[in-house]
Amino acid sequence: MANGRILVADDHPLIREGVQLAISARHLGTPVDIVGSIGEAEAKIAEHGSYRLLILDYDLPDSNGFGGFFKMQHLLGRTPIVILSAHDSKQMVSTAEAVGAAGFLSKRQPLEATIAGISAILGGARVFPETSGPDEKLDQLRKRLETLSGAQRRVLLALASGQLNKQIAADLGVTEATIKAHLSAIFRKLGATNRTQAILMMRPLIEPS
Repeated sequence: MANGRILVADDHPLIREGVQLAISARHLGTPVDIVGSIGEAEAKIAEHGSYRLLILDYDLPDSNGFGGFFKMQHLLGRTPIVILSAHDSKQMVSTAEAVGAAGFLSKRQPLEATIAGISAILGGARVFPETSGPDEKLDQLRKRLETLSGAQRRVLLALASGQLNKQIAADLGVTEATIKAHLSAIFRKLGATNRTQAILMMRPLIEPS
């Protein structure tokens, strides 16, 4: 079960510290940890075990598109993750919603609006900017991604990032045979016949506009 802590992962000191102070003022007694990278976030999760909410900057230096999101999702399980980014195009917002984020908050909005959105998410709401309509392709991708296990998602993102089976196996601490088994299941669930097709399907998650 998640504890009451909140984790803010942003590589800009002024932003993460501003969000930390604003949350602490709005939600008295709630511990708020701040980090500047996915690696530091992993260390905090290892230290505390769980979090009530993760506020995640899309542009962290070691994030690799939505790869960092999937890594955090794998580690935190059902903990809500909200994306915080200045890149708030329709595709970016739709992609964040498609991969299972609890919300998307633009860095270009006032801090008060960001904190209000965070409070709403803490209350169980999903918070996304209004768009001109659903993205059908991303909605189909979301439905297919939902059929993948956490390990399969990490394998898929690593594959889309150009890593070889041997590299993925080393990173995940498993054998290459296990990676091959994951890939076979991934191809079947995505409706892809090979690595190239799977990578093309995942392109919006690596290079959203």
